[in-house]
Amino acid sequence: MLENPSAYNRKIRADLAIEYEGLRFATTWGLFSPRAIDDGSRLLLDYLELETDSNCLDLGCGYGVLGLVMARRAPGGHTLLVDKDFVAVDYAEKNRRANRIDNASCLLSNGFAQVPPQQFDVIVSNIPAKVGKEMLYIYLFDALEYLRPGGSFYIVTITGLRQFFKRGFSEVFGHYEKIKQGKTYTVARGIKQS
Repeated sequence: MLENPSAYNRKIRADLAIEYEGLRFATTWGLFSPRAIDDGSRLLLDYLELETDSNCLDLGCGYGVLGLVMARRAPGGHTLLVDKDFVAVDYAEKNRRANRIDNASCLLSNGFAQVPPQQFDVIVSNIPAKVGKEMLYIYLFDALEYLRPGGSFYIVTITGLRQFFKRGFSEVFGHYEKIKQGKTYTVARGIKQS
């Protein structure tokens, strides 16, 4: 039994904060990777290519790491961060405001369901492994529809799903580009052909 349960409760409920690329992220228990930016997101950001005026979408934004870093790297564009978890969207918005990022917005949406029709230059997603193949295909088809010609859909996923995404990107986008494969994670993309 704990010596002081009340003190332990306060300690584990304390706000969590992470710093990355000069940005500070508040997180909380119940969101993905609350103690540190996960290795998959770091790998994706290491290989992500965008222009300073790119319009971007972070699909499944969590507390906002990918989307807010993209907004900072592309100050002349706009980045939309979406997640189906209202707590994630709340934290992404708090982090957007705290980091004074004005070229981004946050939206509650299950995938693309609430995303207004528009064309993005870059869409990124740290794909969860357990959403089901049907949802993964929906992400691929919707990403293709929301990309401008020449736009890129970057994903990072556990390496065990690499073959699934190779097949899925080839079927939906007409090609698959593996950018970096590590022991645990793989970064890949599809580019919308004109």
